[in-house]
Amino acid sequence: MSEPKDFTASLDTDSRRTPVRVAFVTRRTSPQVQARYDTHVMTWPEVLLRAAVAVEALLLGLVLLSLFWDAPLEGLADPMQTPNPAKAPWYFLGLQELLHYFPPVVGGVLIPTMVVLALIVIPYFGINIESEGFWIKNREKKIRGLAIVVAALAAFLAWFEVYAVLVPTLLIAGVMFAAASESRKWLHAKPLSFWVMSWFLTAAIVLTVIGTFFRGAGWAWVWPWGAA
Repeated sequence: MSEPKDFTASLDTDSRRTPVRVAFVTRRTSPQVQARYDTHVMTWPEVLLRAAVAVEALLLGLVLLSLFWDAPLEGLADPMQTPNPAKAPWYFLGLQELLHYFPPVVGGVLIPTMVVLALIVIPYFGINIESEGFWIKNREKKIRGLAIVVAALAAFLAWFEVYAVLVPTLLIAGVMFAAASESRKWLHAKPLSFWVMSWFLTAAIVLTVIGTFFRGAGWAWVWPWGAA
């Protein structure tokens, strides 16, 4: 009876006694070992190159825009005549719109401070590295928790009559509840960060649009086509 062969790769002059494993790499295969759960991922130089290309493309686009279109600037400021309404730049119009609903301390101090603190603190929380869907686990528990949070936030916004934020909140919440069904696989697999950012962007866009087109003298509501 022949002895069992040991296929452990090693250095030897007898190739029949110590065979060497050979891997054939075709165009559709890769010899790279995929390590999905490593604590560190190599990002040099791929990520840096992608960021550099994105920055260059954005810079080129801005240069082309500045060459073919003038910036929408008004006339020189006149200290003797204050425009009515005095609107902030577009990127601050959402905050200025919040000042219409909330007291100045809340809309101008507390809310911006909470946003800045959230941006500082959130990265230190447990990050969903695997991008696990929000509804994948404990769906019934999350539905009850989401209903309580949405109801409390909706009541708070309705109390101050902040309908510009209440409508996007109810809209995103409705889509989230609809995504709880496994039949909607694309939305069902979205993580919580996707829903939070969707709500934030939707509310910010609505506030900015209202402040830009629907606010007239005295910050009163006007229709953009001229009917006050």
